[in-house]
Amino acid sequence: MSDKAYTARPWILLSPALAAVAFLLAVPVMFIIVYSFWLRSAAGAEIPGFYLDNWHEVFSDPFYRDILFSTLRIAAITTVFCALLGYVPAYFVAMSQTRFKTLLLLLLILPFWISYIIRTMSWINILGASGALNRILIYFGLISEPVQFLYNEWAVILGLVHFLLPFMVLNVFVSIDGIDRNLLDAARSLGASGFQSFREVTLPLSLPGLAAGGLLCFVLSAGTYITPLILGGPRDAMFANLVFEAIITQLNWPLGSALSIVLLVVLGAIVAVYNRLAGLGQIAKSFG
Repeated sequence: MSDKAYTARPWILLSPALAAVAFLLAVPVMFIIVYSFWLRSAAGAEIPGFYLDNWHEVFSDPFYRDILFSTLRIAAITTVFCALLGYVPAYFVAMSQTRFKTLLLLLLILPFWISYIIRTMSWINILGASGALNRILIYFGLISEPVQFLYNEWAVILGLVHFLLPFMVLNVFVSIDGIDRNLLDAARSLGASGFQSFREVTLPLSLPGLAAGGLLCFVLSAGTYITPLILGGPRDAMFANLVFEAIITQLNWPLGSALSIVLLVVLGAIVAVYNRLAGLGQIAKSFG
């Protein structure tokens, strides 16, 4: 085999994957970028060209900036709650010696079998004015009239945690399950207590899974629009809701494209910084 053919062989093998990435990711993003410089006329038609009006509106109006910061804050709070609530069940399943471990794993992925929209709307029957929670509180005399649990920021965070918690649990589980149990036995043989072996061995070695789950939860929560649309109020819209509103309601595709690019760039920058600090390569190796 010639040197030229040997050099081209990896590219030939990668060509199907590269073609898929190009046509399914790169090309659509390029179309969105081009579309963001168009204009929407008063009659509702798009005007092709190179105009900066959409970008000027996005960066000059503090409304968009405030919603973006609020979105990142909600995503960060959601990620923290997912980490705190997801680590314990992931640790329990990974360390469990029961013969029903496969069943426990099945229960972890069971929420993915139900539509995300249905799972989100189920909270209306729980937290609504005539929902289960208000009925229980009224029945025991803790409140005299229904409490407004829905249509606020904490209802949105609750819905996001409910949606994203399995992602965190599965990532942490894979990381903990891959830890060599001989390391724990060695720590115990050297006099470490159960908590000390967890603190010095299990927790540090499970951080890559926690980091991977945190990144996944943050990006997914920052890019969602269903949860705030169903559980949030008018003041609880997230940035993806602005994109939805611009494209679906107002039919303003150029402005929606500009908003989409802004969200894509912000999340891409956060992932780049995350990669610099946590190292996505090391995270990937932990699952190998």
